[in-house]
Amino acid sequence: MQPPVISPYQSLVAATPVVHRAVTVDGRTTHYWEYGPADATETVLAVHGFRGDHHGLETIAAHLRGVRVVVPDLPGFGISDPLPVSDIDAYVGWLTGFHRALGLGPDTVVLGHSFGSIVTAAAVAAGLDTRLLVLVNPIAAPALQGPRAIGTGIAIGYYRAGAVLPRPVGLGLLRNRAIVRAMSLAMLKSRDRDLRRWVHDQHDRYFSAFADRTSVLEAFRTSVTHDVSEYADRIDVPVLLVAAEHDDITALPEQRALAERLRDAELVVVPEVGHLVHYETPGAAADAVLRRMAEPATRRRAGRGPARGTKRTSAESASGKSTSGESAS
Repeated sequence: MQPPVISPYQSLVAATPVVHRAVTVDGRTTHYWEYGPADATETVLAVHGFRGDHHGLETIAAHLRGVRVVVPDLPGFGISDPLPVSDIDAYVGWLTGFHRALGLGPDTVVLGHSFGSIVTAAAVAAGLDTRLLVLVNPIAAPALQGPRAIGTGIAIGYYRAGAVLPRPVGLGLLRNRAIVRAMSLAMLKSRDRDLRRWVHDQHDRYFSAFADRTSVLEAFRTSVTHDVSEYADRIDVPVLLVAAEHDDITALPEQRALAERLRDAELVVVPEVGHLVHYETPGAAADAVLRRMAEPATRRRAGRGPARGTKRTSAESASGKSTSGESAS
């Protein structure tokens, strides 16, 4: 493989302390990375999306200055051991066990991106205690219903073929660079040439790092048969939704509908970006998280009602800069 493309956020990432660790959860090894100062007073536990690994949330972690950010490789992805069965209950059990193994408490903010939004929402609904749940590019509506149903069905067929074909053929299909690039192109919205090259390189390097074909198929099925709205009525903690104006996975009206269902929700909409907020506009996402973490945790509505409303980030934040005006790169 060619040398890595330099990240637009390289200087910030390089200046961020990072330590690789591993822990055993229910007899299986989970690898995780800690970003930021070890003596930080605040911690964020961040869960990445489907087919990615911890690298996908590295840029958001670097933008969360002064915060300790813990990013594990999901079981079966990156270099973490797979689960016996990759269904939603197993992921919830794993995340709860990982949270407990690291001695994290209710003051730890829990963040999930894309598929990670489903896992974290399901875990919080099942009792994982946190003062704030952050969902970036949340999967807010069922993928097997509505206009995405046909595309989802085709994708299920693709992952099923990858699992049942002879191993060399199946792996070749799942790791086919042309297919990976097509997925990357479909999600990218930025016209910045250097940023686009880097995002494609990230997908080329890390989108095929999975333990086995069965884990990928089961994880994908889990990702399309569940969504955050399924757990909305059982989430009693404040929720920050960081949505994208042009997200092709979950449209903005569905994000607003999810915010309305949650007891205490704020919806931040990042303009001119799609499902890759964590790559294209990590500064905007981090600014929203830092602002919300700085607020007193006193708001919690007893009953269901309208969300706090929609906040649209500034053009400066959307461009990948912090709201203070300091460049993130």
